Amino acid sequence: MALSQFVLKIVSRCDLSCDHCYVYEHPDQSWRRQPRTMAPATVTVAARRIAEHATAHQLGTVRVVLHGGEPLLAGASGIDAVAGELRRHLDPVTRLDLRMQSNGVLLTEEVAEVLVAHGITVGVSLDGDRAANDLHRRYASGASSHAKVLRALALLRRPEFRPSYAGLLCTVDLTNDPVTVYRALLAEDPPRIDFLLPHANWDRPPPRPAGARTAYADWLLAVHRAWTADGRPVPVRLLDSLLAMAEGDSSGTEAVGLAAADLAVIETDGSYEQVDSLKSAYDGAPATGLDVFDHAIDKVAVHPLIAIRQAGLAGLCGTCRACPVVRQCGGGLFTHRYRSDTGFDNPSVYCADLAHLVQGVTDPPPMAQPRSPAAGGPADLVIPTPRVPGGAAAYPAPTGTEPDALDPAVLDDLGSGYGSTASVRQLAAVHLAKTRALLVALSPAVAGQAVTAPAWDLLVDFDVTAPAAVRTVLAHPFVRRWAYRCLAVPASADLGHLARIAAAVAVRAGAAVDLDVPVRDGQLSLPTLGVLRMPDVAGPVRLAIADGGFRVSGDERSGPVASGHRPPGWRPARRVDTSGTLIEDTDPYRGCYQDLVVAPRLSAGAAGRWAAQLASADRRDDVGGYAPGVRGLLRAVVPLRPDRRGRQRSATAASAFGAVAMTPVPDAAALAVLLVHEVQHLKLDGVLDVCELVDRRDTRSLTVPWREDPRPVEGVLHGTYAHLAVADIWRHRAGAQATAQYRRYRAWTDRALDELLGLGALTPVGQRFAGRMRATVDSWP
Repeated sequence: MALSQFVLKIVSRCDLSCDHCYVYEHPDQSWRRQPRTMAPATVTVAARRIAEHATAHQLGTVRVVLHGGEPLLAGASGIDAVAGELRRHLDPVTRLDLRMQSNGVLLTEEVAEVLVAHGITVGVSLDGDRAANDLHRRYASGASSHAKVLRALALLRRPEFRPSYAGLLCTVDLTNDPVTVYRALLAEDPPRIDFLLPHANWDRPPPRPAGARTAYADWLLAVHRAWTADGRPVPVRLLDSLLAMAEGDSSGTEAVGLAAADLAVIETDGSYEQVDSLKSAYDGAPATGLDVFDHAIDKVAVHPLIAIRQAGLAGLCGTCRACPVVRQCGGGLFTHRYRSDTGFDNPSVYCADLAHLVQGVTDPPPMAQPRSPAAGGPADLVIPTPRVPGGAAAYPAPTGTEPDALDPAVLDDLGSGYGSTASVRQLAAVHLAKTRALLVALSPAVAGQAVTAPAWDLLVDFDVTAPAAVRTVLAHPFVRRWAYRCLAVPASADLGHLARIAAAVAVRAGAAVDLDVPVRDGQLSLPTLGVLRMPDVAGPVRLAIADGGFRVSGDERSGPVASGHRPPGWRPARRVDTSGTLIEDTDPYRGCYQDLVVAPRLSAGAAGRWAAQLASADRRDDVGGYAPGVRGLLRAVVPLRPDRRGRQRSATAASAFGAVAMTPVPDAAALAVLLVHEVQHLKLDGVLDVCELVDRRDTRSLTVPWREDPRPVEGVLHGTYAHLAVADIWRHRAGAQATAQYRRYRAWTDRALDELLGLGALTPVGQRFAGRMRATVDSWP
């Protein structure tokens, strides 16, 4: 029997005094006997024990959650030391999924840097708006913690720290309005939300109004209705788990379902405990009598109460086993079954709530339930992008014509793997038209707002009077990315960014206008121009724009950014002199590359090195027929943080067309290969914007030589198109290493093309496109 999840209590004290905390306010008071922090020697022994267990049971992934108390009390250096020791022992033997649960109030940039460096994702506890959160999550003095939590979440939303933002955990309180709580959580743009029932049992039942047997279910069902009406814009773990189990899939939480629990806790003194929510049952409930110094984890795994939690249906009481919803409910959380006279051999104290919740979530009244796109997905984000309406539109739009398709000659040209300057211009036109269409789709939402309506009017005017400025800003990759996010997650859309876009156009146009522009997370971002840091400003500011610059009204720190004046806090966008490509390290929407972490603002020296390498890569002869694509489509390079394992990593995102993200590279030759590889993805994304190359009804996957996991057909097409170009570059380079690389990439491309052309999953246009790729490869000697 193996355990794959471990909670590491690196601190056993907390800076808040939440009155519903199961660690400090419930029957078990063992925290008083624990050291305040886990000693380095204990961390080392715990890491060794987990590594031994992972090796013995050949565990592919081990999850370790840094917990407390409040783990941020360990400080940046303490967290860095613990994470480093865990990675030193576990990275060689398994994939370490390192997480943290925190109240967030002590989160700083220094701590966030450590989280990102070690790949730690942090879940933050938040119970809703200030009124809801202040019911329980206060300091011992009674002071509110809400503002500091919101400050922490603003930090986690920054692109360079966003990969460490795991989500929000909210404890249900019936006195709070459920929809108001849900909206407050959604406003923090979380990757995930989870709702936790207050820890209670038959001896200490949860508070509820008299006669309201299903009050907690009713509260959660109100959230479910609002979430469903919004199009399920963000995963909600409890609700998603119930829906998944109704379709035969597994649960994603121990709170419901019959999946085996495989978690152990390691306290600050090195003692093993069971799941720590058992502290709400009775004093000593989670204890095992075992510790990391004298006992292997296998001893913990056979502890009687852990074995019961791994027994599935057989571990439940007779009442639960006979219940028709048991496979979804799973008897509820083990902790909630406790009664002093019968132990845990009982239904959950939330039994009626769980039955009602299962029925309400899995058998809702008939209604449209739109698919929720995966935020940040690089290629499969599906959002309807309507045609730009004509003069009959209720709200006028910037003019422009959206191409319906690519000319067959252009498709053949691009299908060869290369693409002339004229063909690439068509792809750029498609991108610009798609961005325009997205803005039109947003126009009803911005029309009635005090800040965004004037901004829209300005854009419409500038499209006639300063079309070049409009094109430059709308062609910026992260304007399209922002618009996608607004449509994908409308409940948390940053519509005010439209005013920042309009301000950037006005500056570029040299116009003289005054415009109210929102500040978000302490930053005033003007796409393609830069960012003005205003950490003490929360609301909109008024910009006086004139002569290619701006001032913030009433703020003497700001100045005309185009005149050489650099006000404190102004971080201008940097460009490569030879190409005009942005080195994008300021835009707030640049963090859209899944698990890849964008770098924070570069130093002047680092930016200079990037610019020099990009300029050198642009001049290389071996780029050959791929140069038009790189020069015509590459609008921005997004520096990524160096990979922990020293790998070169790069990526594109279809919703940020024109941008390539990459880690630092050793020289211009390596940079040229990465740029061509990623621009191939951009080219194919541009084709797929208007052409169906893959039969969407065909869900088969292919195994390819460059990946271990089977890939969808469109993914294989993307990889093949990119590898064709990489093979071609190595073909034109001299030396034994270049020859070996050429043979490798050509073999990959050959095999993948054979699979694609023989599978029957491409449309006729896709078959012709892949056939052009085959002709190119076959023409090589």
